[in-house]
Amino acid sequence: METPAIRLTGLRKSFGGVEAVAGVDLEIADGEFFSMLGPSGSGKTTVLRLIAGFELPTSGVVELAGADVTRRAPFERDVNTVFQDYALFPHMDVIDNVEYGLKIRKVGRRERRERAEAALAAVRLEGYSHRRPGQLSGGQRQRVALARALVNRPKVLLLDEPLGALDLKLREEMQLELKQIQRQVGITFVFVTHDQQEALTMSDRIAVFNAGRIEQVGTPAEVYDQPGSAFVAGFVGTANVLRDKVARAVLGEDGCFAIRPEKIALGGPAGSGPAGFGPAELGEAAPDDVTATGRVVEAVYAGATTRFVVRLDAGSPDSTAQLVALQQNLRTSSVDVQSYRDTPVTLRWRREHAIRLPD
Repeated sequence: METPAIRLTGLRKSFGGVEAVAGVDLEIADGEFFSMLGPSGSGKTTVLRLIAGFELPTSGVVELAGADVTRRAPFERDVNTVFQDYALFPHMDVIDNVEYGLKIRKVGRRERRERAEAALAAVRLEGYSHRRPGQLSGGQRQRVALARALVNRPKVLLLDEPLGALDLKLREEMQLELKQIQRQVGITFVFVTHDQQEALTMSDRIAVFNAGRIEQVGTPAEVYDQPGSAFVAGFVGTANVLRDKVARAVLGEDGCFAIRPEKIALGGPAGSGPAGFGPAELGEAAPDDVTATGRVVEAVYAGATTRFVVRLDAGSPDSTAQLVALQQNLRTSSVDVQSYRDTPVTLRWRREHAIRLPD
C-alpha cells in the first residue's frame, strides 16, 4: 500500500478552554488535490497550520510521507504554504521574490535563476520577471506567490484561502489555473476554503469540517450527491430537508431526507403550468416518482436560473414546510417573476434523489 503524503492521527488542538480541532484522522494521497472545506471556526485552518508546523498539537500525530513530524519546526518539514495576502516583497521584482527562499538556503546564483524561471513558466508568468508586485494584477500576484512556493520543490503545498481576495470572475479563472498547475507539477495540494463551489470545482477529494471535526470525506460527487449528514447537505450547495410528518406525508417514509433544488421539476397543477412558466410541462410521471403540491411564495430571478420557494400542502393545515426548486431559464425572463408568486404548482422528483440522512 502506497504511503500517504499526509497522515493525521487523533489530532487535537486546544486554545485555552476551546477545542479548535477535536480528534481528526485523515489520510491524503501523494499527488492529490485535497480540499478542507468548512465555515469559519470549523477547524480547517488550524489543521493546515498543524500540518505546516506553525502550531503544535495538544495531542495526536502528524506524518509526512510516513515520517513523524509532529514536533518538527516548519523549516524541517517538506511543505510550503501560500497565504491569502501573498506576502510578496514590494521592493523586489518578481524574479527576486521567487528566488528569495532559495537564496536563504544558499542555493547558487545560476541554479536559483534556472529554478525561478522554471517556476514562473509553470504558472505562466514568463516575461514578468522584472516587474514589481505593484505592477501586477491580483491574479498575477497570486501566481507569483505560488511560484515562490513551488520553486522549493516541496512534497506538499498548503494553500490557505489563496483566492479569497480576488473578485468572482478572477477567482473562477484562477480555480481552473490552479488545478491545471497542480496536474502539471504533480505534487500534493492541500487547499483550505469556505467556498463550496471552489472546493467542488478543484478537488479530487474534500473533507467537510464542522466544529473541529470532519463530517465527511469524499469526492466532490460523493459529498454533493450522497451527503453523510444534514450539515453536509446544507453546507455543500443547497439542500431541502424533509423530516418527521412532512417526510411521511410527501415520501411515505419516516426519517430525515435531503433533496437538491435542481432535482425538482416544477409545473402547474396536473402539469399544465401557469402562463409564461417556462418549461412547465411535467409530462408523465414514472412509477417511482414522488409528487407534491404547493404554492409559490417567492421567485428569485438569477439570470440563468430562477429559484422558486414553494410552501407545501403536505402535513398539517398550518404547516410551513417549504421546498426550493431551481429551474433553468430556457424561456423565462425577469419580467415573469412577479406573476409566479401565489401560483399553485406541482413538484416532482425521482425517489432516489431523496437522500436519507442519519437521524
